[in-house]
Amino acid sequence: MSLYAWLMLASFLGPFILSFDKKVAYYKIWIPLFVGILVNGALFILWDGWFTRIGVWSFNPDYVWPIRINDLPIEEWSFFFVVPYASVFIYCCIKAYFSDQWLTPYVDKINFFGIAVLLVLCIVFKDKTYTLVNCAIALLLLVLHHYVLKKQYMAYFWIAYLVHLIPFFVVNGVLTAVPVVKYNHLEIIGQRLYTIPVEDTIYAFTCLLLPITIMEWLSTKKNVA
Repeated sequence: MSLYAWLMLASFLGPFILSFDKKVAYYKIWIPLFVGILVNGALFILWDGWFTRIGVWSFNPDYVWPIRINDLPIEEWSFFFVVPYASVFIYCCIKAYFSDQWLTPYVDKINFFGIAVLLVLCIVFKDKTYTLVNCAIALLLLVLHHYVLKKQYMAYFWIAYLVHLIPFFVVNGVLTAVPVVKYNHLEIIGQRLYTIPVEDTIYAFTCLLLPITIMEWLSTKKNVA
């Protein structure tokens, strides 16, 4: 298997095996979760293919299989199932085992701070394709939560977001250090965390919040019915 494929398999196995933990019972929400992952994947696969075609990034043929769909290697398609599956698993574990009460009073301030930072980045780096599109999508999603949805789960989300950055950095660290994925330096800010473009932390934000939003919405509708 390719290096990228091994990374995806390793990232998936742990959360999948632990999906049957009695307290988390991740398997019980697979249907709304998979709908959320599907919507998230549809967005990012279209985005990814477009960015590949216009040269925002490219994939090193030495570390991916040669099969391409929408100009993306098969491993990149699997990324948008595996990473959200593993990331939302962290969110569900935190909901099952920890309290969010200590953070809940500060959620509005955190949301507003995030909105302000994303807005500034959109304005200052409007000429950087990856930065602008990445920040704009995250900004719209956060504005929706802060001003319209106002969901209680945002405290859990912010905790999960910080925790999930640890494995996210491990996986992305390998992908960008080898590198499996090569970024066009003209389309990013240029600041990196080790070898990871700083924008990837925002990319991770959307890849976590979007499937959670859909999953929680569908779960609420089911409970109400």
